[in-house]
Amino acid sequence: MRDAQGWRAKFGVMGPSTNTIVQPDFDDMRPWGVTNHYSRIFTPNAKAISNESFRAGAEVIAGNTLDAVRSVMTCEPTHLVMGMSAVTFFDGVKGADRFVKEVEEESGLKISVGSHACTAALHRYGGIRNIAVISPYWPAMNIEVRRYFGDMGFNVVRDVALQCTSWIAIAEVTTKRLRDTLMELDGDDIDAIVQVGTNLSMIRFAEAAEIWLGKPVIAINTATYWHALRTNGIEDKKPGFGRLMSEF
Repeated sequence: MRDAQGWRAKFGVMGPSTNTIVQPDFDDMRPWGVTNHYSRIFTPNAKAISNESFRAGAEVIAGNTLDAVRSVMTCEPTHLVMGMSAVTFFDGVKGADRFVKEVEEESGLKISVGSHACTAALHRYGGIRNIAVISPYWPAMNIEVRRYFGDMGFNVVRDVALQCTSWIAIAEVTTKRLRDTLMELDGDDIDAIVQVGTNLSMIRFAEAAEIWLGKPVIAINTATYWHALRTNGIEDKKPGFGRLMSEF
């Protein structure tokens, strides 16, 4: 018997309880016959975030992730999707692989995570070596992002940490600030720009930026959801979210 709504796939999505962007972003990109089932990872709304406190707050979320996995598994999803990116960059590729292994062993399902999904997206575009990164994080966390992409063979030429002061404040970053930051990051020495931080809304803005920058701009929510779809053999193309969803 197939689920009446999720007859192609049922995605179990884990995201921080403070995150207000992932759920609507994923639903906007959802094709017919696929359903998203959001399981909130409990975390207080960390405020006055700093270099010192960012990782500690993210590790609270990481420590509560398996509870969210166990909760969403009761609806018997067919695939898991991680709606929080920082924990998938900790300690480079080794840390990302360790996180994936832990969740997959707990659930018995495959999982799409932001770090590996961005790598897959960069390879799918092809010809990308030098990248720039925008994040809502603090510089200490951007170091982890740079380490991960370096492990994967990419050269992070420049990066900007927007240094948002709370988890909720990430969702309040304006389009103007994003545009100004992308212009700051761009240059002839980079092949693509990658945005990390799942509570930062960029799935539509990235498409516009690809047009006026003339190069790939990968929003992590787009990459993660694209990876989940393609991993499950769902090849639907969806306009409005950049080349990744409309061409690949």
